[in-house]
This record gives sequence, structure tokens and C-alpha cells, in this order.
Amino acid sequence: MSGFLERVIAERRADAAAARVSDPDPLAAGPGPSVRSLPAALAAARAAGRLAVIAEVKRHSPALGALRPEADVVAIARAYEAAGATAISVLTEPRHWGGSLADLKAVHDAVGIPVVCKDVVVDPHQLRAARAAGADAVLLIGEALDDPTLALFLRDAEALGMAALVEAHEPEAFDRVIASGATIVGVNARDLRHPERLDPERIVALAPRVPDGPFLVAESGIGSVADAARLPARVDAILVGTALMRAGDPAPLMSALAAIRRSTVPE
Repeated sequence: MSGFLERVIAERRADAAAARVSDPDPLAAGPGPSVRSLPAALAAARAAGRLAVIAEVKRHSPALGALRPEADVVAIARAYEAAGATAISVLTEPRHWGGSLADLKAVHDAVGIPVVCKDVVVDPHQLRAARAAGADAVLLIGEALDDPTLALFLRDAEALGMAALVEAHEPEAFDRVIASGATIVGVNARDLRHPERLDPERIVALAPRVPDGPFLVAESGIGSVADAARLPARVDAILVGTALMRAGDPAPLMSALAAIRRSTVPE
């Protein structure tokens, strides 16, 4: 099967090959900034009966086009944190999401909560570059990685001191994500092979497959408190980007999302 995701995979492999030439070891100068624990932050929210919010910084959307190309990512990240975000996701893919490792570093240096590197990760060099830029966690995509590579990247991320949020959209890929033993798993309502396709009910269908233990994150298609409140009780966190980036002032929506209480807190 081919589509948008496969194109980005090819691009990011080429980018990583070039980066290995220009910067063979991004961590040569040291391990980078101290790591803030995303699992600990999610656990605290779960224990308090709150829906954790991973607020996203992104300039573009492959499905919707430009969001805020000239955004001040530091100002936005600080606004998210002040309004109650549990963590911040930063896009680092440059062509389709308009991101960069510079954005990631700037955000990490500006806030005190965990920062997630969100990219299409297909090469170990990307993990080291993300860590060097300050990533506390990294996104891995089930559809982009076979089982041995996913297992390798999970080990590499752990060795570098980073958590991993492992997502999928397709049921078969999500079952592989669960089988990988990932501590944080996500259901992306958006089909990355065809970004124009959004299925808000995907989380409802796949949440029952998650065993006790892993944190479950609902991603994409959440634009309001009502959208978040309708999610299954098993969901521990939401990842919200487009709605916040489109808001002139993201603080009111961010505060409202952070105030959501869970009627059922998983054991």
C-alpha cells in the first residue's frame, strides 16, 4: 500500500542519510538537556482523575495547509504551559508540517514540562538528533516501522533517556503497537496514508484493545471540549494541535481542555 506516509518515509530516510554526513553524531558534545518524564506526567494526571493534554506546536497541516507559518513557537508553548498543558508536542518534519529541530530546542528551553518530538522517525540518527535538541519523548508510527525496527527504536529511545509515544491508525498496526510493549500508545484518528481522511470513531473502536497498564492517547480530530468529553473513559490523554494553533489566543481552549475530569480513572 502506498500513499502520503510512504512519500514522507522516503523523504525522511534521505534526510537522515544526509544528516549522518553533515553531523555523524548529534550527541558527540554530550547527552543534551535533562529529561523530563512524560510517563510520570501522564501518571500524575491519571491519578488526579484529569485528562492529560499534550498540546501541539505546528505551523502547517498536510490536510489543511498553513496554520500559523510565522508562529512564535516559544510564546505559544509558554501559553500552553501556563494554561495547564501536561506536555507539548513539537513538529520537526520540515516539508509538510513546517517544523524543525530548532523549534524543538527553543520550546524545550522555554518550558518546564515534557516536550515530545513529533516526526516520521525511520532512522536511529533522528532519535539522537531529537535527544540532542532536548526531546523528552519521541513519536513512533506503527505503520512506518516493521516489528524489528519498532523494537530497536523503543530500546534506543529508552537508552537515550526518552519515552516513546507509539501511535497507529490501522487496526493491524495498532495490534502490533500493543504487542511491542510500548508504555504510551496512541490512536491517530487521521489516516497518514491519506491525510484528508479523518475518523473520529477510530479511538472508540481501538480503545478496547489496550490492556491495563499502558497510557492511551487520542490524537487528531479533537477541536473542542465536547469532542474530548465524548472519548472513552480508557483514554488518558489527548494530543491537540490544529484547534489550538488556529485559535487567536489558545489559552481559553487549552484551559478548558485541561479542566476536563475523567468520570472513570483506570486502575
